[in-house]
Amino acid sequence: MSTAFKNPFAALSPKAIGVIAAVVTVTIWTSFIVIARASADPARGGVLNPFDIVYARLLGAGAILLPWGWWLVRRDRRTQAWAGSLLGLSPLPLRQTLITGLFGGLLYAMLAYSGFVFAPAAHASVLMPGSLPLWTALLAVLILGDRITPTRALGLALIVGGDLLVGGSSLLHALDGSGIWRGDVLFILASITWSTYSVLARRFLLDAVRATIAITALAFVIYVPVYTVLLWLHQVPGKALVAPLHDMAFQMFFQGVGSVVVSGIGFTKMIQHFGPVRSTMITALVPGLSAVSAAFFLGEPLVWNLWAGLALVTCGIVFGVRGLPADAIKPIAAHEGSTRAGG
Repeated sequence: MSTAFKNPFAALSPKAIGVIAAVVTVTIWTSFIVIARASADPARGGVLNPFDIVYARLLGAGAILLPWGWWLVRRDRRTQAWAGSLLGLSPLPLRQTLITGLFGGLLYAMLAYSGFVFAPAAHASVLMPGSLPLWTALLAVLILGDRITPTRALGLALIVGGDLLVGGSSLLHALDGSGIWRGDVLFILASITWSTYSVLARRFLLDAVRATIAITALAFVIYVPVYTVLLWLHQVPGKALVAPLHDMAFQMFFQGVGSVVVSGIGFTKMIQHFGPVRSTMITALVPGLSAVSAAFFLGEPLVWNLWAGLALVTCGIVFGVRGLPADAIKPIAAHEGSTRAGG
């Protein structure tokens, strides 16, 4: 009897693989927002704080991506002795690793998870994945010299309107002690840092897998040793070293393996089958699905301004994608999908 390994996806059609990839990617991105809020919100009694979750995310992603990066660098150095950087863990040159890793790996994760301490998941749905096209478009104009078509301008205007409906209401109550506005600001900053990474990845023409490995490697090398020492010396209030193993293992698996590795591969497969335009339209489902999921699983209220904001942002994403040429979407979308958990 033959014991040769058979690829379980070999019998599936390209369309079936594309559909599976789309379902998996949208599910992970939606779950990221709900699980991150449930984990980081102090009122829910979680053991890990946001910086512990970043720590677990990097450990989980690093367990897969760092050996992968090491292998790629060793392979590249057979023909280019100077290939790779960062102790041989990043397949990109050092300058690209530092710049993209700062925005796409370290700052994004720290800002995003910190935002969930203060603001509900519905706010994150609109202000993080929902506003990515807005910040990406503006930065692309400044850095890459892109043009904004009238159709895309309409989409961006709708996104701004949705963001103001969601975040503006909390900013009006900035002094009432609720603190939600702090989370909104952190979500906006997280979206800006991710958009910066996306535009830089497009400018450098980076491969999605190599870029994902590089930004994870930088964040891992900087964050994990420093945070470990601070935890060991009791200089930070984190619980990562003493938390129950199942809590850390879950965050490592979902936030690291799921949000970083699996969603990156899934989004790449979506682009291969559906193309960049249709793929980005599919991801417009994430803000609405995550907000509704948070209401169902976390009991968060969906008041009128959130519904209106979600509707405007979702419409804005669709219009924005339609107003962007296909050759301009592909580089951005491919790299956005590589680490988004958004991220």
